[in-house]
Amino acid sequence: MALCVASHAVGVTAAARWYDFGHMQKFWAWTKTFISLAGWMVLIHLIEVTLWALFYVWKDAMPDLPSALYFSAVTYTTTGYGDLVLPSNWRLVGAVEALTGILMCGWSTGFFFAVVSRMVQVEHQ
Repeated sequence: MALCVASHAVGVTAAARWYDFGHMQKFWAWTKTFISLAGWMVLIHLIEVTLWALFYVWKDAMPDLPSALYFSAVTYTTTGYGDLVLPSNWRLVGAVEALTGILMCGWSTGFFFAVVSRMVQVEHQ
């Protein structure tokens, strides 16, 4: 969980520093920003899913990396298909991953909202 929060903090901070909101007054510039920002956020989440998957494989809670990646993705996103499950002594860890995923997705949403708010503020100045 701490690695996910740290990687998310690094990713969001990097994105906040990359974008120059004072020069985004055209439709296509905004659109390009939204697309690149969304892609960056998805990449951050995929890194976090992979960290969880590597943890599950390391601890032998999942049989192999493809299964761990799939399980982690559906757990982190709270899709929860249930076709793969952790051993009973690891199930609470899966719940912690789901809670972490909810928090990280909420953080991404909040950051995206902050970017849009800043762009609108710059537009009206």
